[in-house]
Amino acid sequence: MADEPLVLGIETSCDETGVGIVRGTTLLADAIASSVDEHARFGGVVPEVASRAHLEAMVPTIERALKEAGIAASDLDGIAVTAGPGLAGALLVGVSAAKAYAYALGKPLYGVNHLASHICVDQLEHGPLPEPTMALLVSGGHSSLLLSSDITSDVRPMGATIDDAAGEAFDKIARVLNLGFPGGPVIDRYAKEGDPKAIAFPRGLTGPRDAAYDFSFSGLKTSVARWIEAKRAAGEEVPVRDVAASFQEAVVDVLTRKAVRACKDEGVDHLMIGGGVAANSRLRVLAQERCEAAGIRLRVPRPKLCTDNGAMVAALGAEMVARNRAASDWDLSADSSLPVTDTHVPGRGHAHGSGHGHSHDHVHEVSKENLYS
Repeated sequence: MADEPLVLGIETSCDETGVGIVRGTTLLADAIASSVDEHARFGGVVPEVASRAHLEAMVPTIERALKEAGIAASDLDGIAVTAGPGLAGALLVGVSAAKAYAYALGKPLYGVNHLASHICVDQLEHGPLPEPTMALLVSGGHSSLLLSSDITSDVRPMGATIDDAAGEAFDKIARVLNLGFPGGPVIDRYAKEGDPKAIAFPRGLTGPRDAAYDFSFSGLKTSVARWIEAKRAAGEEVPVRDVAASFQEAVVDVLTRKAVRACKDEGVDHLMIGGGVAANSRLRVLAQERCEAAGIRLRVPRPKLCTDNGAMVAALGAEMVARNRAASDWDLSADSSLPVTDTHVPGRGHAHGSGHGHSHDHVHEVSKENLYS
């Protein structure tokens, strides 16, 4: 255990200030400060509000994580941070904090990809990822099918949403039903008491000529909204539970169907599901049923690790150290549209994911003395 990399991870891509500490594939601390309540009155995440909340929460959350892990900052082998994708202002807060801690402590800095982190977090629950692994990532900002043969250097996009992400659709339908924000948990709750077959809502991009692995939830969202409006216009009561269940079924049906198809087509026998929507109870049940029928092993982290958190960033950072990947330079910046093929942002002179000549040169410019003593 002692010789496994000890890494602190910082996640600020949206409205969660997450700080995690990982030793190898063992989670030592997972501290989160959420600003979701501050966004609820707006019905969605407000970037400026999120950025300010990150600023206020950063140092206390890092200190809480260090205390939870029972370590000193000087014990760390590296600092990892989400460099993208995400909200630019929010990302900058995390990147700036990571650079400050890494510089002061004389530790290597790793700017990593948010989506790759969502895949890597499963190692904390189920052990090392099989190579290759198919990953279905579903959240408020992303609906993606990714094939990973090496989580630190080779993640290939198979398909993605062409409009609304699944989590966005949940939020918007919850708003139309006056259920509040965020929409995912509340729709899941109401759906348990409804009939998923009550209303035949459309399944986007499932025709024979449609892109096999891409997703579209905009048409579904519009269809559900119009159905609700028609009921209200006719003076009829909207069956909220049946609408929630039928809408949710349409989403998870498409997600699981396409994910299992991608596994079969690529000859991959493992499917990992991550992202905030992976906490959805119906998605987990249907995915398990379809994977078992297809002879595919399903891996889904516990709900707390599915939503944005620092543990996932620390997990990928620890893997970067263990596989001798290049550290980032001090001019590391946030990239709100960082492609998933860039699993991390190495220093200059290092090809992305090259894995050769792990450089800590930038650390040598800094005194190794612990400035926090």
